[in-house]
Amino acid sequence: MSTDANAGARSDAEDTVETVDYDSMLADLDVAIEEARYKIENGRVRDAEKEKVRIKWVRALAYAVNVRRQVANDRDLQELAEEIEVLKEAYES
Repeated sequence: MSTDANAGARSDAEDTVETVDYDSMLADLDVAIEEARYKIENGRVRDAEKEKVRIKWVRALAYAVNVRRQVANDRDLQELAEEIEVLKEAYES
């Protein structure tokens, strides 16, 4: 792959990152987390089949919490990168 192709791909990726709505993703994940918590805490378990369903909800909750953490980290890294760029520009001026 040529360097021009790499630069074009990098530019496209940067454009995509800039348009990511982290707040919306985090809000959606918060809803999913609350729903999973509700299902885990409020369901009645009378047989083994319902316990299997509860275990699936626990797994879904763990997954959603992990994804939320990753999204929050990505948002924080993007904000830090933007702050670094501003500081670089101010230092170079």
